[in-house]
Amino acid sequence: MKKFIVLLLVVFSVSAFAQEQTLISGEIESGGFGGPVLKMTNINGENAVMIGGRGGWIINHSFILGGAGYGVVSDVKAKVTDGIYQYIEMGYGGLDLEYIASSNDLVHLSIGVLVGGGGIGYKLNEMDGFNSSNDKNAFFVLEPSVSANLNVTTYFRIAAGASYRYVSGLKSALSTNGDLSGPSANLTLKFGRF
Repeated sequence: MKKFIVLLLVVFSVSAFAQEQTLISGEIESGGFGGPVLKMTNINGENAVMIGGRGGWIINHSFILGGAGYGVVSDVKAKVTDGIYQYIEMGYGGLDLEYIASSNDLVHLSIGVLVGGGGIGYKLNEMDGFNSSNDKNAFFVLEPSVSANLNVTTYFRIAAGASYRYVSGLKSALSTNGDLSGPSANLTLKFGRF
């Protein structure tokens, strides 16, 4: 028992003199950005266009903590019922995290992930306009990404990249998780203090 107590005292003594380790140390430099995003993607086996936006807090020119949201703006067919197409209405968004490598280089890479949720609904294309159906469902989304960033000016950057949208938890008679999951080509215009 005495050896155990001596061992504990030695461990606590060494710990007391050890320097604290942190993920981010020293002065924290802050910045921020916001801007529009254009996504070319595939939904339900069809090409689709999504638009949205991103914004966030930039920590030490390397980490982004922010948010993003996107919505489908093109007509994507869901299913034919009695010769009538139903079209997908879909949007999603959530927490947007990104790591930026060598932010001050003219061209540099970044990797990120969006974690959040979304919803899907359907509309009928009829002569008298679009009528929404009652089939609306929520889902979970996880979207990792990689981008090449170009520093155009001190306050403007362009990012082009690719992402993959993983959808789960959808319960719909007209679409599956796999129908909504898929790759995207992304173009982002970033305005801010980097």
